[in-house]
Amino acid sequence: MTINAIVQFLVMGREHENPKTLIADFEHLLKQYRFEYYGILIQPRPHQDPMTLVLAGKWPPRWPETYISNRFVLVDPTIRYLGRASGAFRWKDARKALKSDPQKRRMDQMFKEAAKFGLEDGYIFPIHGRQGLLGNMTLGGISVDLTPVELSLFEQVAKLMFMELSRFRAKAEGADDDSVIVHPEIKLTRRELEVLHFLAEGMTSQEIGKVLNLSSHTVDWYMNGIQEKLEARNRQHVVALAFRQGLVS
Repeated sequence: MTINAIVQFLVMGREHENPKTLIADFEHLLKQYRFEYYGILIQPRPHQDPMTLVLAGKWPPRWPETYISNRFVLVDPTIRYLGRASGAFRWKDARKALKSDPQKRRMDQMFKEAAKFGLEDGYIFPIHGRQGLLGNMTLGGISVDLTPVELSLFEQVAKLMFMELSRFRAKAEGADDDSVIVHPEIKLTRRELEVLHFLAEGMTSQEIGKVLNLSSHTVDWYMNGIQEKLEARNRQHVVALAFRQGLVS
């Protein structure tokens, strides 16, 4: 295995015009590292439809149904460890960290079942933004040992895939409003300015999404972009800067 394949993917990753070719190149990269399965997920919020959380993924046949029917999500150590992890970690490391947990027997049962489906081990790459944990990328299958350099590069792959797939989803939901820059000085699009206006009115992402006919995740994606452009620390800072710079009134 060579890191050149990862570097090449990172260089070309933002050149794709649609998610289909991006995912195809991503899966080609994973095959070179012998990862057969993956998931790129949005961090869930209360009462959010689970079907909207998956940006892309490939899992063994019947494994998702087995995972859901056995309610493994309640004991999955990788999910529980994800909240405290600052960087990438291996599935088995999460198991070690929770080896004294009262739910250890159920965790062992989950991994025993996963092994039957070819999910022996894997890695999880948290994706953080200014608002905290945005989502994660999971790679799994047979046991693969990544070097520290490879691990660091795959963290960059996770960020790229998450942001590009989010961008494609946002574009699909509101393409007409993403193409026009209405505030050249700060380069805000019409849609971003709309989101900013409703944020200043005190509305949540879910409420803004209902008004603009967007998913709450897409609203969050716009919000993250606005924060970056305004160099704001959080949403409250976004609103303060927006009023100060005359973006909203």
